[in-house]
Amino acid sequence: MRWIDLLRMSSGNLKRRKLRTFLTVLGVVIGTASIVVMISLGLGMQQSLYREIEQSGGMTSITVTGKDAGSSMMYYDNSDQEDPTKYITDETIQELLKVEHVKSATPCISMFSILLSGKYYGHIQLEGMTPEELQRMNIPLTEGSTLPAANGSSLDLVVGNGILTNFYDKGTDKGYWETGEIPDVDFMNDQLFLVLDADSYFSSLQGSDSFSGDSGQGESGTAVVKPPKKHVVKASGVVAGDIESYNANYYYVYCDVNTLKTMLQREYAGRAIPGQPTTKTGKPYSFFAYSSAKVQADDIDHVEELAATIQGMGYRVNTNAEYLKSMQKEFAMVQAVLGGIGAVSLFVAAIGIANTMMMSIYERTKEIGVIKVLGCSLRNIKQMFLMEAAFIGFIGGVIGNLLSFLMSFIINLLTGHGSAIGLDGNISYIPLWLVLTSMLFAVFVGMAAGYFPALRAMRLSPLAAIRNE
Repeated sequence: MRWIDLLRMSSGNLKRRKLRTFLTVLGVVIGTASIVVMISLGLGMQQSLYREIEQSGGMTSITVTGKDAGSSMMYYDNSDQEDPTKYITDETIQELLKVEHVKSATPCISMFSILLSGKYYGHIQLEGMTPEELQRMNIPLTEGSTLPAANGSSLDLVVGNGILTNFYDKGTDKGYWETGEIPDVDFMNDQLFLVLDADSYFSSLQGSDSFSGDSGQGESGTAVVKPPKKHVVKASGVVAGDIESYNANYYYVYCDVNTLKTMLQREYAGRAIPGQPTTKTGKPYSFFAYSSAKVQADDIDHVEELAATIQGMGYRVNTNAEYLKSMQKEFAMVQAVLGGIGAVSLFVAAIGIANTMMMSIYERTKEIGVIKVLGCSLRNIKQMFLMEAAFIGFIGGVIGNLLSFLMSFIINLLTGHGSAIGLDGNISYIPLWLVLTSMLFAVFVGMAAGYFPALRAMRLSPLAAIRNE
């Protein structure tokens, strides 16, 4: 019997019992959609991680930290690493540049600061980096925005799109999270002031409330803290997106590291800069200690070797590759659990297919006997029933994937494309390989469920089948 004849007979048998075929296909649809959507959730989180890593320097990036210099950054930490014994200084950067397989090494300053605009003040995490490192991060900016310039005279800022959520009214101390209203601050056009010493800023506000004269004492007898210097700054750019669009740059404010360093040294000339190391008597050292250094390896294959070398120099290292490996293991477990939940639905659908095929054999016993008597081979009979089961799996797989795309769209829409749960991008991501794999799996499940019914059809006695009522 030709394949076209088998195809015609299989499709005709399915059309003959439309309701039963529909219900069986519906089970495959639900099972396929469940698996695809469940796995897509894990893939969405994984894609968000990849984007975050790309914006952190990529897979060849190594973050080097030394002894504490007031860093407020959080890093993925290896518990087996010893505490660093050296500070990150300009000499350190030159030393790192001489290490084999180092493509570039740049200093970073990370500190909490206060940004003032009109009647609002905001808590910000200020990240001082070189223009080269900021360029490498591929920060998406709004139209008309540019990266900070290294002009040395004034400090240019690139403001994260979520910074407004950290701004508060000076009079009420209430912000977005308390009122639900976005503070009326236009970073690109409003006048901005930067306070580098956040502790002194708030201490001076508390002291001014109880100040009672020119004696330098508050009402309680405590010394009044002198307000820290306010630096005039301007925003050269804003990260693309609104406060609902979470991304890796959401809560950060970026600036040029050398300009920031110069401002700190001028403001605290002869005094200890907050966060900088000091002697036992409280005097500052002659060197400036950076929060960290960003090192780029010349090739991804040299990252682990280079990290071990730098660690041996007395520093702590964190690589995106290590972080990625750790997170991939967690994502693999999440995807296995989610995929297993969806597989249960498809397993139930497989039982439905097997039941449908068995019922079809009982109803078509005489037909099977007739085609056997007419000379149809056992192999053709087996192929005919397997093709029917494969048809059910294929149709269910196609409709199931269409349904999964619709469900994925709704999920991403309801979660604000991931921002509602702190993800950069869609929470559900369906790649082409997942669609094709789910289609093949649905067909395989259908054929597997129809295999034993097909064997039963092959073993029917032709004469007994013809006499069957």
